[in-house]
Amino acid sequence: MLIVYFQGIMLGAALIMPLGPQNAFVMNQGIKRQYHLMTASLCTLSDVMLICAGIFGGSALLHQSLLLLNIITWGGVAFLLWYGWSALRAAVSGDIAIADETILIPGRWRIIFTMLAVTWLNPHVYLDTFVVLGSLGGQLPAEARRWFALGTISASALWFFGLALLASWLSPRLRRHNAQRIINMLVGLVMWGIAVRLALQSIAGLH
Repeated sequence: MLIVYFQGIMLGAALIMPLGPQNAFVMNQGIKRQYHLMTASLCTLSDVMLICAGIFGGSALLHQSLLLLNIITWGGVAFLLWYGWSALRAAVSGDIAIADETILIPGRWRIIFTMLAVTWLNPHVYLDTFVVLGSLGGQLPAEARRWFALGTISASALWFFGLALLASWLSPRLRRHNAQRIINMLVGLVMWGIAVRLALQSIAGLH
């Protein structure tokens, strides 16, 4: 079963490591040292729920409901466009807010809301967990399926906490004004690129 476990780790890492909304947000919170471990924990918990749902039967729901997939896709496109615009506006204006250690409680809830949005409104998350992992894991026997799910969950936890801690460690260099402008510019362009690709894929699927 260890072979299945490591297969889950490798596949989970391959799916989660490319730069996307989740990774960009975790990295930014780590750079700001602003509830970055809480953000990593919530991202991991969300992945646990999605991975288990996909591998243990939830993939059939997404395959059967084109309407649900379109709602998720266009909701994600709208959010990514807004998120990208906010990052690009901050980069162009130079209005880079550096959080201190005494952030107020409303800031924590704003972070939680944004983290939930970049996770649950990202259609790629459902495609990765429900379609890819669900299709592969769903074919395994019950015992092997649990080890496969545990492997992908381990990859998620290691990646998010590693990314948050590494960004926090590099924070003194990455919190400089020019570095923050570059990071915001890259994040904004990535978000817009993902949004455009999702929109084009959805439109192509209608034909």
